[in-house]
Amino acid sequence: MEPLPVSYSKMKQTRLVLPPDTNHLDTIFGGKVLAYIDEIAALTAMKHSNCVVVTASIDSVDFLSSAKVGDALTLEASVTWTGRTSMEVYVKVYADDLLKGKTVMTTESFLTMVAVDAKGSPTVVPAVTPQTDEEKRLFDTAPSRKQHRQSRAALR
Repeated sequence: MEPLPVSYSKMKQTRLVLPPDTNHLDTIFGGKVLAYIDEIAALTAMKHSNCVVVTASIDSVDFLSSAKVGDALTLEASVTWTGRTSMEVYVKVYADDLLKGKTVMTTESFLTMVAVDAKGSPTVVPAVTPQTDEEKRLFDTAPSRKQHRQSRAALR
């Protein structure tokens, strides 16, 4: 199985923030953003692995700012690291005020997705090859995040 560049599975989605997506402050519900993050992470991992995937964990979610009604919410995702059957996916979320021409990062998140076969058993995924400086930084720091996940699991 040949390694794939990070760019191979990179995905981008844009959604309009509508009133039903928001709270009483007219900012998007965090749970709505989480659902979008999980969806794009799954699509990205599926493209990388060419398999069905399941979410093993949402490792971190940092809400940095909010998006409001009328903003375009853009999600960017890429597979940053792989294990034997698992993939770490990094997702960045931006809010674009298209009328004012302002863009702000609202959220960043790391998820672990696992590729599964037709019987639901984990299956081997291709390795990932970073190319840009950011991709290399995320790849090089992935073992620390994996160790943090394992430490967290040991606390249960």
